[in-house]
Amino acid sequence: MMQTILIAVLTAAQAYLLGSVDTGILISKFVYHDDVRNHGSGAAGMTNMLRTFGKKAAALTAAGDVLKGVAAVCIGRWLFHFLPADTGLSAWLGVYLAAILAVVGHLKPLYFGFKGGKGVLVAGGAILAIQPVLLPFLALIFLACLLPTGMVSLGSVTMAAAYPLLTLGYCLLRGYAVQDLLICLVGSVIMAAMVIYMHRSNIQRIRDGKEYRFGRHGKQ
Repeated sequence: MMQTILIAVLTAAQAYLLGSVDTGILISKFVYHDDVRNHGSGAAGMTNMLRTFGKKAAALTAAGDVLKGVAAVCIGRWLFHFLPADTGLSAWLGVYLAAILAVVGHLKPLYFGFKGGKGVLVAGGAILAIQPVLLPFLALIFLACLLPTGMVSLGSVTMAAAYPLLTLGYCLLRGYAVQDLLICLVGSVIMAAMVIYMHRSNIQRIRDGKEYRFGRHGKQ
């Protein structure tokens, strides 16, 4: 019992601490001698980095955010291999525990006053490590929203909302056991809900017709 609790705690802790290493904040501080959170939307994600510092900063931020999502899940999966055989716990529990805590770390980073980004790319990195087959479908959904509207936030929210549905379909197609299916479904719903919640101000601006649109002059 104690070994199981220790492994779960280690899985959650490493994921949160990795997620708290906010790439956007580090790049803005050490490369541009500024804090991206003082500009634009106030978030420390790729979109605000692009708008504030340009394409190179955005690319570096995206790479770092995706990689920490991948790393957290891979470490969580490895740690859960040490569970005693008689626990009966699904390995998917460790995977989604790590994914969720990595996103939480990015949203509320321990090292940066608990003010981070919106979690889209960290979640994407986690999905890459969990079920990479879903990423092309999520990317298509994102582009289908982004290209006609210019709104990254609309693509991010729609993609997040679609993720649990795609997860459910994939698990059913693969014939996952009921316990595994439920863990994957609940885990994907939690991840999606966090991303959507962090975009609540964007959703309000979309409703008001004031959301920022790339490639357009001003807010429309």
